Amino acid sequence: MSEQDPKDHQDHEQTLQRKKNLQEIIGLGFSAYTHRYQKTHTIAEIVELYSSKTKEELEQAHIEVQVPGRIRAIRKMGKAAFITYSDGQETLQIYLRSNEVGERLWRFFELLDLGDLIGASGFIFRTKTNELSIHAKDLDFLAKALTPPPDKHAGLQNKEIRYRQRYADLIANRDVREVFVKRSQIIREVRQYFDSHGYVEVETPMLSPLATGAAARPFVTHHNALDITLYARIAPELYLKRLTVGGLDRVYEINRNFRNEGLSIKHNPEFTMLEFYQAYSDYKDLIELTEELITTLVEKVCGTLEVEYEESKINFARPWTRLTMREAVIKYWPETLTLPTKEDLTDLASLQELVKKVGAQISPKANAGKLLGALFEHLVEPHLNNPTFITEFPTELSPLSKQSADDPRFVDRFELFVAKMELANAFSELNDPIEQRHRFEEQVQEREHGDDEAMVLDEDYIRALSYGMPPTAGEGLGIDRLVMILTGQRSIRDVILFPHMRPERKNLEEPDETLETQESSPK
Repeated sequence: MSEQDPKDHQDHEQTLQRKKNLQEIIGLGFSAYTHRYQKTHTIAEIVELYSSKTKEELEQAHIEVQVPGRIRAIRKMGKAAFITYSDGQETLQIYLRSNEVGERLWRFFELLDLGDLIGASGFIFRTKTNELSIHAKDLDFLAKALTPPPDKHAGLQNKEIRYRQRYADLIANRDVREVFVKRSQIIREVRQYFDSHGYVEVETPMLSPLATGAAARPFVTHHNALDITLYARIAPELYLKRLTVGGLDRVYEINRNFRNEGLSIKHNPEFTMLEFYQAYSDYKDLIELTEELITTLVEKVCGTLEVEYEESKINFARPWTRLTMREAVIKYWPETLTLPTKEDLTDLASLQELVKKVGAQISPKANAGKLLGALFEHLVEPHLNNPTFITEFPTELSPLSKQSADDPRFVDRFELFVAKMELANAFSELNDPIEQRHRFEEQVQEREHGDDEAMVLDEDYIRALSYGMPPTAGEGLGIDRLVMILTGQRSIRDVILFPHMRPERKNLEEPDETLETQESSPK
């Protein structure tokens, strides 16, 4: 017999008893699962409105209420009883006496279980211990919890169970609710910012005949009526830029993207991205916009520009650090090795030697741009805690970016790093259809040589560019990672209500170590 059997047996017995209690409640004339409940307040509203009122003020006002909630604790003291219940945001106490509510209602109270949903009708008062409470005259039955809720003291700690059973997680852990309330606030503030700056919110296809807009492996499906292969969106970029061709000079989309890649504490196959485009601008304009957007968000959501994250503090005060990719590699180069020059970081042979010296992982056939990118990821990213803009990316890493007017080996692009994570990616958009075709063709060659993340050639996008796209800057910003930082969450799964998981194992009580490890997952 396994070690889990006693607990399983106990849970089974509790469920059976709860079912018996439900049948007896129905026998008392209560509806098993009521259709509607007419409330006057939420518990949170009661707490907000009356927490400051004294016992005498409440007695004089005699405020009658009708309030629903989920039972968290029950205490019976002779002919009196106390029920603590919650709306998920706040808790409140119900007080009732057997001689006031009658035999039927008292029996109903005795059949209640932790987790049940009830409504209490009565008036607001303070007990002898000065606790704000509802003096109940009547109780309503709203729904029976046939499964016992998580332990009220220990809460729900097992991460795998929390992610798979988010409903139980929300019941047990009030802090979890706050994370997702704050996530909602962040998205609301993002919309308010762009709406107030003359942007138009749009929607682009989530299913596309081509997997374009980013370097990533797609999810593939089939449309039966059209008899065509479709791909879940990996990025909305090329559709949004088509709209700038059509005259929508400022557009944004808060979109769901899907990438058929590994999972980690920073990666989920389905994630939320803010993507926006601004005509008649370049990437430098978006550096200023991004600083303003995020500092505005941080101040509104956190109330301060210094945020604690993973035992360190992130200072969002402007201006933020700005480094070229080569400057960053030189700045964080190991002290034990000879310092490379900027020229070394553009020469293929030198880069190949430098990559070997530091032990970065990269294909031996990689071009100079990819080698520089590998050095940056290996040496620099682990140090970028405070907001840092990295500019001057190699052209080979940026098939959709406009080349620098000063040095065509590089493009006008930046990535923003915060908390050692890439948070945003932006560039001056390539709007030359001839050059764009050439870049696509280079990507096709890389795909033919085994790079299954290289982009495909999008003929319609080139046709759109041929109509003339104004000089435009565009950016993608990871909403999930931003929420992680502003809510202090280590894993992306903690800011996604229903993250993707491996198939459920029989024994969820034993920890799944992969929840805490970083599996291979390219950006």
